Amino acid sequence: MLAKPNGKRKKKCISFTKKSKITKKLLLILLCLPMIGFGQNVYIPDANFKAYLVGEPTINTNGDTEIQVSEATAFNSQINCSTMNISDLTGIEAFTALTSLYCGSNQLTSLDMSSNSELENLNCNENQLTSLVVSQNTNLISLECRYNQLTNLDLSQNSTLIGLNCGENQLTSLDVSNNTALTQIECFLNQLTNLDVSNNTVLVILHCTQNQLTSLDLRNGNNTIHQQGFYSFGNPNLFCIDVDNVSWSTTNWTVSSNNIDPQQYFSNNCSGTAIEEYSTNNELLKVTDLLGRELKGTKNEVLFYIYDDGTVEKRIVIE
Repeated sequence: MLAKPNGKRKKKCISFTKKSKITKKLLLILLCLPMIGFGQNVYIPDANFKAYLVGEPTINTNGDTEIQVSEATAFNSQINCSTMNISDLTGIEAFTALTSLYCGSNQLTSLDMSSNSELENLNCNENQLTSLVVSQNTNLISLECRYNQLTNLDLSQNSTLIGLNCGENQLTSLDVSNNTALTQIECFLNQLTNLDVSNNTVLVILHCTQNQLTSLDLRNGNNTIHQQGFYSFGNPNLFCIDVDNVSWSTTNWTVSSNNIDPQQYFSNNCSGTAIEEYSTNNELLKVTDLLGRELKGTKNEVLFYIYDDGTVEKRIVIE
């Protein structure tokens, strides 16, 4: 006769089953721990960008084949990946303490630096950028984005910006009214129609050549400081330029020095300049024809008499 299983044996079997389930759960948790946080890797889809980062011992501090999130967030220096045939900088957002990025002469079409809050210097010249986001980079000091395809550039939050080179793009407008620390603006070879630097009181260099400017306001209180740093030639639709000191500007910014186009002249208030015949007792600075060519005076031709107070007198002397 078979012995009946006693209660103790049955109880022991149930206890063993519970321990097995607990052991399996513990193993599963241990296997998942690297995925949960200890070994998270930065997603870097561009092979060339990843190769650069992995090859930098100051970034890839453990020497493996990946960049961990912990390595990226701890890095507080510069990344220089220029001229490496990179088309995608995805992964740069993990470098939240990054101070400088040099990524010029690549194949980038978009660049978003909004996660890099400590960024001070950015050079992304000579790419194919149609989008550049720096609106969260309130510590940005220097921005070079020359020779791209940008149609818009929002600098409204970059109040610490000192140097700006956005030349050779397709910008139709440029608002630098909040960038009062700017000392240098290079915005040549764009499609700008208006430019106002009256808030940029420490500006010493302005190159706005070869645009479509119809108005230019330089009344920032220090025009005489940037004597050798102002160029506005190549703007055929720009005639009157607002300045602080008409006499000084006329003497120092000339056609012969390639500062201005022949038709350009200076005034204290271009919007209030009446191009019509009236008398004035101010000092005559020069006489130009319709093309801005300086003349001594002829007959049977429309002439503009430009005075030191910015007023312009239109005369027609008929023989």
